[in-house]
Amino acid sequence: MKILRLTLALCVGTMGLAAAQDLPYQTPPRAIAALAEAPPTPRVSFASNGQWMLVMDVQDMPTIAELSQPELRLAGLRINPRTNGSSRASYASSLRLRQLPDGKDLLITGLPANARISDVQWSPDNTKIAFTHTTNNHVELWIADVASASARLVPNLFLNSVFGTPFEWVSDNKTIIARAVVGGRGEAPSATEAPKGPAIQQNIGKTAGARTYQDLLKSPIDERLFDYYALAQVVKVGLDGRMAPLGQPGIIQQALPAPNGRYVMVRTRHRPYSYTLPVSSFPQRVDILNLEGLVVKELAEVPLADNVPTSFDAVPTGPRQFGWREDAPNTAFWVEAQDGGNPKTEAAVRDKLYGLAAPFDGQPQELAALPLRFRDIHWGNDKLALVEGYRWADRKETTWTLDLATKTSLTPLFERSSQDTYTHPGSPYLRRNAQGRYVLHTDGTGDVVYLIGVGASPEGDRPFIDELNVRTKKSLRWWRSEAPYYEMPVTILDANKRVFVTRRESPQESPNYYLRDAPSLKVTPLTKFPNPYASLGNLQKQVLKYKRADGVELTANLYLPPNYKKEDGPLPTLMEAYPVEFKDKKDASQVKGSPYTFARLNWGSPVFWVTQGYAVLQGTSIPIVGEGAKQPNDTYVEQLTASAKAAIDEGKRLGVVDPNRVAVMGHSYGAFMTANLLAHTNLFKAGIARSGAYNRTLTPFGFQGEERTFWEAPEVYNAMSPFNFANKIKTPILLIHGEADNNSGTFPIQSERFYNALKGHGATVRYVVLPAESHGYAARESIMHMLWEMNTWLDTYVKKASPAEPLK
Repeated sequence: MKILRLTLALCVGTMGLAAAQDLPYQTPPRAIAALAEAPPTPRVSFASNGQWMLVMDVQDMPTIAELSQPELRLAGLRINPRTNGSSRASYASSLRLRQLPDGKDLLITGLPANARISDVQWSPDNTKIAFTHTTNNHVELWIADVASASARLVPNLFLNSVFGTPFEWVSDNKTIIARAVVGGRGEAPSATEAPKGPAIQQNIGKTAGARTYQDLLKSPIDERLFDYYALAQVVKVGLDGRMAPLGQPGIIQQALPAPNGRYVMVRTRHRPYSYTLPVSSFPQRVDILNLEGLVVKELAEVPLADNVPTSFDAVPTGPRQFGWREDAPNTAFWVEAQDGGNPKTEAAVRDKLYGLAAPFDGQPQELAALPLRFRDIHWGNDKLALVEGYRWADRKETTWTLDLATKTSLTPLFERSSQDTYTHPGSPYLRRNAQGRYVLHTDGTGDVVYLIGVGASPEGDRPFIDELNVRTKKSLRWWRSEAPYYEMPVTILDANKRVFVTRRESPQESPNYYLRDAPSLKVTPLTKFPNPYASLGNLQKQVLKYKRADGVELTANLYLPPNYKKEDGPLPTLMEAYPVEFKDKKDASQVKGSPYTFARLNWGSPVFWVTQGYAVLQGTSIPIVGEGAKQPNDTYVEQLTASAKAAIDEGKRLGVVDPNRVAVMGHSYGAFMTANLLAHTNLFKAGIARSGAYNRTLTPFGFQGEERTFWEAPEVYNAMSPFNFANKIKTPILLIHGEADNNSGTFPIQSERFYNALKGHGATVRYVVLPAESHGYAARESIMHMLWEMNTWLDTYVKKASPAEPLK
C-alpha cells in the first residue's frame, strides 16, 4: 500500500511539469485490473443446416511485444511483412463443435500449437470448416472435418491476406479459391534505400478534393513495397492436395467464385497510384475467369477515383460495386451512377443496376433504375430481390421489391428516415443456400420474408422476428424479447416450425445462446458462459429518461456501485458520451438501448469506475439537431452544452450525481466533444480525451456527419475547433493517443498540437502517447496503463474535489 501511495504521489507531483517523463507501464487498482483481465466471451457460429454449433475461444489481449512486431503502413493497409497478412487481427485459440440441440462439446483435434485462428468459414454442405492460421512468418490454410472433429493443414500454400479473408469456398465443397503469395518474387525492397529523386504530386485544374486519410503511400519506395506485399496469385486449391494457378499475378483484392463454381470474378488494383487516397480508390480491372484460368470476360476497367465530390452520397462515375447474383448460377452485377456521381446534380435516376449472365458475350441488362443512391441488394429468386437506397441530405432510405422475372419496376416496401429507430422494420434474414451463398429466406410461395430487428421502442430495445408478405405488406410477429432479458435472434433454424436461436442476457447474466421453439415457448440453453464479472456483485443499472432545455428527450445509462444506497448521498461522477447528428428532433428524442443488457466491459468502457465509488453516466445522449435547411453543426456548441447540463441536472435530481465532482470523457469524436465542453462550459472538474481531433482545419473536406468543406462553412469549422479556444480551457484535461492511430482525421499530431496550445496558455494538461497502438487500443500493457492514467486523473481532480452538500 505504501508503494502504491508513493507511486501516485510521484505521478501527481510531476503533473505540473512540462518536461517529458520516462515512466514504465503502470497498472490500475486491482478491482479495475481484474475486470479488464476478464476472459473474452467465446464466439459462436452455426451451421446453416442447423445441426452444428461452433464455439471459438478468443485470444486475450496481446502483449506490447506482440503488438510491436514490424508493420508497414501502405495505401490505407497495415501489413505485417513477416506474415504477408494484416498486422492487427483478432484470433481464436481453439475450436469446439457441438451437435444441436444437446450434444456434447467436441474439441477439434490436430490444431497447431498456440493456434492463431481467423477467417473461419463453413463449407456449403456444412461438412467442413476452412480457416487460416497465422504463424510467425506466414498465413496457412487449414481444413477441419466436422464428422471427425479433426483438422489438417493444406500443405505448400502460403496465403496473402493483406486485403482480408484470402479464400472462398467453391460450391462443389471440394475446391477453394485462394489468394496466395507469389513464389519466387525475390527479396523485399528496402524501406531505407536512398531516394532516387523527390516525391512529386501534381494537379492541373481538376477539382479533386479528398477527405483526410491515414497510412497513405508517400514515395516511390512505398509504391515498391506495396507492389511487393500486395502481389498475389489466384490459386484453385483442391482438398485432395492438387493446386493450379488461375490467371496472372497482380494486386488482387478479391477473387470470388460464381455460385455455380464455374467462374471466378477477379478484382485487380493497378497503377497509377495515389498519395492522397487509399487503395480502395486506386484504378481496378475486373475480369471473369473460368476454372482453367482463362479470361472469358473483361468486365470493367475503372480509373483512379480522384475526382469524386466530398459529399457523403458522392460516388465515382462508371461501374462500381461488382458482385454475383447470389441466387443465379453465374450472373455478374454492378451499379453505375447516372448523375455523374454528384448528389447535388438534379437527376430523376441516381443509380442503375446492371446484370450480365454467362457466357458474358451479350449486352448488359438493366435490372433497376433507382431514384436514390444504391446501398445494397438482397437476392432471393427470379421473382424477388430487395434493393436498398439512401439519401444523406434528409436521411431518407427506401427498400424496394424487384421482380426480375417480369421486369417489374421497383415497388417501395419501406420508406423512412434512417434515424427513426422506432419505425425500423428489421433486416431481412438471409440463409445460405446449397451453393453456400446468402439469399433471402422465403416461404414456399416466395412472397414471404423474415425480418430480424432490434425493436427500438419508448421502453427500450425489444428485438423481434417478423414474417412479412412483401406483396400484401401484411406482417405476423413470431416473437418479441420480454423483460427482464434482452434477447437477440441470431439465426433461424426452421422457418416452418419457427425454431430459432437467440443470444440472451440481463444486467446480472452474461450473454448465452438459447434454442427457441416459438409455438411451444420451449427454451433450450445451448451455452453456459459464466459471468466474467462475478466478483463485482450485482451491478446497478438504470436507463435515465429526461429532457434538455429545448424539449429534446434524452437518455443515459446510469451505473452505480454494487452496494450503493441512496442515503449514501451523491457520488463523484464520470460521464461518457459520443455526439450524433440528427435532422429531426423527434428522431433525436427516441430512447436508445435497453435496461436489460449485460455490461460487457471493453477496454474503453467508463463502467470500470463503479469499483472506485463513482456514479457512471454511460452512452449519454448528445444529439446535435438541424431541421429543414439548417445543418446540425450550425449550433453544435449550444446543443452540446445543453445536453451535458441536462444529464448532470437529472443525476442531481435523483440524488446520485454530485454536480461539483463530475468528469467528462470520450474517445475519437467523443474526445473532440470533451475538449469542446471544457472550452465552453464550467460543468466539469476534469476531462479525459482519447484519440481525438481538435483542429478541424486539418480535416477540411468534411468530418463525422459534416459534409460541408471548410471553405463552404469556415465559421462552423472554427467554432467547433477546441484548438481555437485553448486559451479558455482551465479545467484539467488528460489527453491520450495511440502512436499509430489509423483513423481518418485523428492523426496523433492533433493531440500533440492541442497539448502544445494548452501548455502555452498555462492549462493543467497531461499528454500520454501509447506506443504501437492504433485508434483502438489492444496491448495489455497499454490498456492497463491507460486505466491507471485515467484513475489517477479522476482521483486527483474529481474525487478529491469538495463534494456537494447531501440532499435533505
